[in-house]
Parts: sequence; structure tokens; C-alpha cells
Amino acid sequence: MKAPFSQYLSDIAPALKDLIAILGSRYDYVSILSTDSAGFNISISQSSKSVSNQNMTTERGSVVRVCRNGLYSEAAFNEFDPSDAARMAEQLTQRLEDQLALLEECGSKIYETDILPDEPLELYAEKETQQLPESCDIKSLVEYMSGLSDSGMEKTEGALDVIVRAVSTHISKIFLTANRDMRQSYVFTEASVVSYAPSVHGDIRVVFDGVSGCGGPEIIYGLDEKISGLPKVMKDLVTADSIEPGEYDIITEPGVTGLIAHEAFGHGVEMDMFVKGRALGAEYIGKRVGSDKVTMHEGALCDESVTAYVFDDEGTPAGDVTEIDRGILKGGICDALSALRLSVRPTGNGKRENYAHKVYTRMTNTVFDSGDDTLEDMIASIENGYLLAGMDSGMEDPKHWGIQCIINRGYEIRDGKLTGKVVAPVIMTGYVPDVLGSVSMASKDRRVDGNGACGKGYKEWVKVADGGPYLKMRARLG
Repeated sequence: MKAPFSQYLSDIAPALKDLIAILGSRYDYVSILSTDSAGFNISISQSSKSVSNQNMTTERGSVVRVCRNGLYSEAAFNEFDPSDAARMAEQLTQRLEDQLALLEECGSKIYETDILPDEPLELYAEKETQQLPESCDIKSLVEYMSGLSDSGMEKTEGALDVIVRAVSTHISKIFLTANRDMRQSYVFTEASVVSYAPSVHGDIRVVFDGVSGCGGPEIIYGLDEKISGLPKVMKDLVTADSIEPGEYDIITEPGVTGLIAHEAFGHGVEMDMFVKGRALGAEYIGKRVGSDKVTMHEGALCDESVTAYVFDDEGTPAGDVTEIDRGILKGGICDALSALRLSVRPTGNGKRENYAHKVYTRMTNTVFDSGDDTLEDMIASIENGYLLAGMDSGMEDPKHWGIQCIINRGYEIRDGKLTGKVVAPVIMTGYVPDVLGSVSMASKDRRVDGNGACGKGYKEWVKVADGGPYLKMRARLG
């Protein structure tokens, strides 16, 4: 079935166009983004059950953006009377004028910015889904997830808890200008299982796995396969020792490959950082940043994941950017205003945390391309190293291009074979061109994961996805 576009947004669209026409008499550019998104958030543990129709991406509201004399201003609103667009125009004009006056008076640096283009464009997209979150059987879903938690507890020796979470959102957005009418509707869903158990060393070890994609609550039932593997992983993890720090040949499973992609060429090539001079990546365009085995794509069109939208929050059609081509950095990703300031084309990566938040350049799908190797050949090629699995978290320094990836566990490889020894946790650090320059093998398969979110610094959280194939490289572990 098609995910139906919001009737609410359809009903107010004519009045929003009237609002744009009124504001257009005062400003050089006017756009409105309106969102109507419904969904749920379910969390099941051994001690509690939580069900809510609110999650990070549920919202209803609008934001207007205007430009005059090279200065841009925005105002958000969540109450709108379609019968009185003139009154709303008066209220918004006062707020916008106050902001523009402040920009002119405060003495802060003003970026010279042209008027955003407004060529005629109409787009209407309703993506396929089997179910809608607002109409699925929540009671049955809670029973299923509770059963998974109980089953995980029974099968995982020493488990303190097994938490099962699920989020699904039906997103509808409309982007309007004097000449544009763009509408999209799609559903994304993610679900995960998390198991906790004490280790022989006295700390608590955590195992995480999940499913995600552009689709409805039907995706959640893929957790059956995920939870079945947790007991074996936890058994290995609770007896795992610390790794001997050093430099090793490593193989990264697709989840860890995605973590490296996100940290190495995520924020580092978000080009709003180029405008501010805060990213070393700007100096490497056209230069080698990895081996010939490294090709990376970024964009909402790269995968049918949790960020597979049709246009971004500035009305730019979704893209597929080749960031790295056989080791050469070709370019970054960009929102519309930063693109104007840098004299480049926007890439469809202008995203808001919600309608009331500012647009930033943000990642969507950040994915390494596959190669021609097999995992078996990779393992056989390593004399002394590790297969790294399970991403925990990561950090990067875009200004100096250092990364730190915290990885759940590592499986020892000696003389081309897995020994059965497990180390945990594992911290991988390095300078991005050195790490990617050491990539020597890439598997034929790949996976993209969309469980989680990414902040811009410490805030501005949005959905992202990342992944790739198994990669062989060399890195410092500790």
C-alpha cells in the first residue's frame, strides 16, 4: 500500500500558498515547510512496559523562511487558521522583522548570501509500506515484544535484563514557495534488542542488535532472527579480556564499517563546516584520502533506510553523492544556504531536528561501496589481528580529522584462523587518511543500519543510517 499523504496538510495547503503570496510582497524569497507525522514508541523490559504515540520524529507544525537584502530569517508556528492567512502573515511579519533588525544591529558577522532559486517544481510521492504505525495492532505488538524479552532472558545465562524497543513514524511533509509544491509521505521503522549481563571482571556487558528500514511496523518482526544470536554473543562477551594495545590488521563487520564511515566522512565533510573553516576535509577535495579500495556514497537515495526521503527540509530533491571515488575525495554534502555561500550545488542534505529547529547540513545514508573479496579470504590473509563486531559509539574531530570508535568486541585471528578468543571492549583510534589509506580488501556484500540518531555537536538530533561491506585495514586498538 501507499503511505497516504496527510489530509491535514492537504487541507491547509491553499491557505499556506495565500500566506506565501502575502509575505512575498515584503520579502525577496519566502518558503514554508509543514510537517504532520504520527507514530509510536514502545519499550519493553522485565520490569516495565512503555507505550507512547510520541517519539523523536512525531510532530505537527510549520516554519517559514524569508530573505531580504541577503539576510535570512525564520519563524515557526504550530497553530494556523486557514481562514485567516492575513492575520498569520501579520504575526509572522512582526517576528521576522524583529529578527532581521537584530541581525543588522548586533554587529555579528553576516555571510553574503544570494536569494535561493525558486524554479517551478511539483512533486508528489507516497512510498510503499505494508502497515501504518497509526493503525497497527499495538496490543499484539506489545505481546510479541514482551515474548522476545522473556525468551531472551530464558536463553541468555546470567542476563540482568533484555530490553526490546520499537519506533515507527509515518512522516508527511509539504514544501511550498511561490513556484514550488512538493509533497512526500513515507514510513520508517526501527527496532532493537539490548541484553545486559555481569562479566567475570565485575563490570556490566551489553549486547545490541536491531532492524530498521523504510517501511512500516512489519519490520519489527525481523527481531526474531536478531534475538536468537544474542545468547552466544553474550556468553563470549562476559568472559572477554581487555585487548593488548597496539597496531593490528583488522576486519570490520558492516556495523563497524558504518561507524567508521559516519565518523570519518560524516561531520568532516558537512560543508556548513567548510563555510566556518572548521573542517580539514575542505583542504582535501581532489586529493587522496584512502586506498583504491575505498569508494563512499552519501545521500537519501543510497538506500531504502530510515532516511530515504524524497526531498530535504529546504525543498532540495534527495541526492546520491560520491564523496570518495577509489580513494580520492570528490566532495561533501551541503544544505541550500551553505551551497549558496560556497558557490556549489545543494545535495539534498538540509535537515531539521523538527519544524521549530534550524536547518543544518546533515548526513542521511553514509555507505562504503562493496568490493570483490570474501570474508573467508580476509580472515585467511591475517597473521595477527581481529575481526571487530558491534558498534557502540564514536567521535571525530573535523578540524584535525582524528576519529575514535568504541567497538563492542573483537574476535582474535591468528595465522589466518579465528581462535575463539574474544576481547572487549575495543577502542579504535587514528587519523582518517591513514586509516582509510590502509584498506586493502572489501567484501562483495554490504549492510546499512539505521538504529539510532546523530547530533550536531551535542544537540540537533536527526535520523541517520550508515554501513558498507566487511573491510580489511590496519588501525591502532586499545
